[in-house]
Formats: sequence, structure tokens, C-alpha cells
Amino acid sequence: MGTAAVDQSLYPLHRCKTIHLIRHAQGVHNVEGEKNHDAYMSEDFFDAQLTPLGWKQVANLRNHVKSCGLSKRIELVIVSPLLRTMQTASGVFGGEAHADGMKEAPLMTENVGDSNHPAISSVNCPPFLAVELCREQIGNHPCDKRRAISEYRNMFPAIDFSQIETDEDTWWTPEREKREEVTARGLKFLDWLWTRQEKEIAVVTHSSFLFNTLSAFGNDCHPNVKSEIGKHFANCELRSIVIVDRGMIGSDESSTNYPGKIPSGPDLPSDVADDKLSTNGSND
Repeated sequence: MGTAAVDQSLYPLHRCKTIHLIRHAQGVHNVEGEKNHDAYMSEDFFDAQLTPLGWKQVANLRNHVKSCGLSKRIELVIVSPLLRTMQTASGVFGGEAHADGMKEAPLMTENVGDSNHPAISSVNCPPFLAVELCREQIGNHPCDKRRAISEYRNMFPAIDFSQIETDEDTWWTPEREKREEVTARGLKFLDWLWTRQEKEIAVVTHSSFLFNTLSAFGNDCHPNVKSEIGKHFANCELRSIVIVDRGMIGSDESSTNYPGKIPSGPDLPSDVADDKLSTNGSND
């Protein structure tokens, strides 16, 4: 019998999901933090918003996902409930400009985060779901503390916040979350993804969350693949990955498998017949 190549693997399609990971565009905290790391401790950058350059990055990524056809394939956008990630997600995957008189609620209202950005429509775009599990590394830095959900609902009326249990931010603490705790939270988030029926999902999140979550993967791969999986994300970078449900966490049925034998009839494969003949012959 032949053996499978060690550098290849095979898995049923219905036990896989395609996840498009995106780090938010440039925020005001990124600019000042690169000049002086102590800036991350400043209350001036509480729940930091995008910079004008960040909005240009959003526009370029939006053009990319449209030109490559990705925007039409996304079934769900999951977003960290912080201002910069929701601005990024809305700008990349939202509809066109929202006009007064539209009966649908806007995805993002006008001038959110003092952006001077017009309102974004929720028409002709996938659903958006805010999830705490994919927040940035929590604690210590005011830029990673969120506002009340009731305030966000006014800014992003069409984002679904039903998964978030408390209006106020009860996750943020003065003590910084440890890296291994971020990794554990990231793995819990990936497990949670298997409770979703959608097969192609965009996740708009943060640098440290992505880096620490992905660091748990790739140890069984070529070193170059491990490096590709684990490198830090640039602002507004998108990477597409496939996650595999090896532990039968999900229970989705295949939408493409077909059972055959309709109508039913004899279909004994020749190799099985040969095996039966060989077995019966050895028993004579």
C-alpha cells in the first residue's frame, strides 16, 4: 500500500471554513505609539479611531475585495467591538453611501469618530456581528478599552451587538492580559466559529490578537509556512486561511456530497470483488 506524502493533507470540505483575517486600518494610537510607546498609555487614545491615512487604506482594501470577487462571497463579517475595527469593517464590506430617506438603518452613521466620513449603507452587504472574543489584547492601554454598547448602537445601527453580554466594558482591567491568555482566547474564538453555519467569514480584528492566536498553528508545517502564518499583520492587511474541524466541533452536513445509488443497483467495485475472491480462495 502507498503512503500519503508527508507534506500534503486531505480533509472533507464540509468540515472546513474559509476565514479572511483583517487587521484594522491605521489608528491614531498607531501613529503616536510608533513615535513613543508610552503614548499607548494615554487616555487621549481611548477607543482609538482611524486616521485619514487609515481611511485611505480602507478604500484601497475595499477596491481589492471587490476586484477579486471576495466581497460577493463573504457570508458574515465578524468584528471586534472597538471603534477602529468597526470603522474598518464598515468601510471595507459595507454598502455605498447611505442616503437620507433610506428605510434600512445605516451600517455606520456620518462622521463617526470625528472622521468626516459620510454615512455607509447597510444595503447589499453581508450581516455584521460584533464579538468580544476577538478583541485586542485587553487591559492597561486605554486605546483597547471599548465604549458602552448603547453608544456604539447609535454609531453603527446595523451591526448586531446581541452576542455582547454587558453594555459597559467589563473585560478591560488596568493589568495587561498575558500573551498566553490572548492565545487561549483566540483558540476559544476559533472554536466558537464552528457554531456558525456560514462557510466563508471575514474577521476584522487586531494585531496582537492575530499574532498570538496564530502562533499556536503551523508547527506541523514547513518552516516557511509556519513563518507565513505567524508574521505580524500590517494595518489593513488581509490574509485568507482555511480552518479544519479535526475534533468534530461542528456538525454541518455537506452541501455538495451526493450519496449515489439513486436508483439503487449492483455496484460492487472490481477491487472489492478481487479482494473477496482472494479471501474466499484462501479459505478453500
